[in-house]
Amino acid sequence: MITIYTDGASRGNPGPGGYGVVLKYKQHRKELSEGFRKTTNNRMELLAVIAGLEALKEPGKTVKVFSDSKYVVDAVEKGWIWGWEKKNFKDKKNEDLWRRFIEIYKKHKVKFEWLKGHAGDIENEICDRLAVKAAEGYNLQVDEGYENQI
Repeated sequence: MITIYTDGASRGNPGPGGYGVVLKYKQHRKELSEGFRKTTNNRMELLAVIAGLEALKEPGKTVKVFSDSKYVVDAVEKGWIWGWEKKNFKDKKNEDLWRRFIEIYKKHKVKFEWLKGHAGDIENEICDRLAVKAAEGYNLQVDEGYENQI
């Protein structure tokens, strides 16, 4: 099983934001992060999961995602996203990212587990630091899905 830890951050909501990801498989470990000039916390939480799943090289993997985002975990584990998809995401925020998530989610066997943020889980704390550092960085990317909506 592949384990993915994720976190998103924004300095202001909206504001500069970033995500952090830690992927673990057997003895392998990989960290990912990226920062954006204007975005929201929820977008970064969701993009962290997407980036983690998109980093997997082969389809069909069994994956456990740990996230401190109720927004992401509940949307998937409680099945809300399938209702949103049926209604073509009418009146839902972050449609671009949810569509991207669904596409990659369907390629794997993914389960989510919610973690309380800032509660001492080492990998979650690392993801938080990666996300914050990315949000504070230079050369921040444009979150086109967000900036084109406003």
